[in-house]
Amino acid sequence: MDGTDPAGELRHIHEVVAGARAGAADRDQLLTALSGLRLLRDELASWEPELITAARAAGASWVALAPALGVASRQAAERRYLRLQPSHTGETTGEGRVDAERDRRAGDRAVADWARRNSAILRRIAGQVSALDGLGPAAQESADRIGAALGDDDPATLLPPLAAAQPHLTGPHAQLAEELGEISARTDQLRRDAAGHRRSRD
Repeated sequence: MDGTDPAGELRHIHEVVAGARAGAADRDQLLTALSGLRLLRDELASWEPELITAARAAGASWVALAPALGVASRQAAERRYLRLQPSHTGETTGEGRVDAERDRRAGDRAVADWARRNSAILRRIAGQVSALDGLGPAAQESADRIGAALGDDDPATLLPPLAAAQPHLTGPHAQLAEELGEISARTDQLRRDAAGHRRSRD
């Protein structure tokens, strides 16, 4: 509906509906109104996730959003939002987006739990990588990010920079690269297992 006034379009559709009820609308008016209604519906649908995102950013909880969206629970409100969101990972349906987001969250929880249980190992390896000398620019950037993440209380924050550093650790650092590869493989498996376990319960 680019260049169209939604309020004016709605008034026009309302007039055609009134004419149809009175038996005074012709075929062309009805077809034009139906086309306008479809375009208006599409535009309104695109506004909803944008407004929900803005409301969340402004501090509205899912509990507060539920009645505004006409649903009965915070879970239903969040589910509606996920179904409306465009996919960034290839899902073609709303339900697919809901499942993908729930899989991601289950995987994040599993990886975070594993990282906390293995905090000492992660911090040891991260300390070794961040202390390496003679690295190239890309490797040094990754090492600097790891050093910064070491200051975070949550060991899971070490995982992304550790994974990013692996391809840059070659030659004398091959052993460290192998350890980082094992960590990445383990976290990938945790995510797959968590998603499979979640789906088996649904």
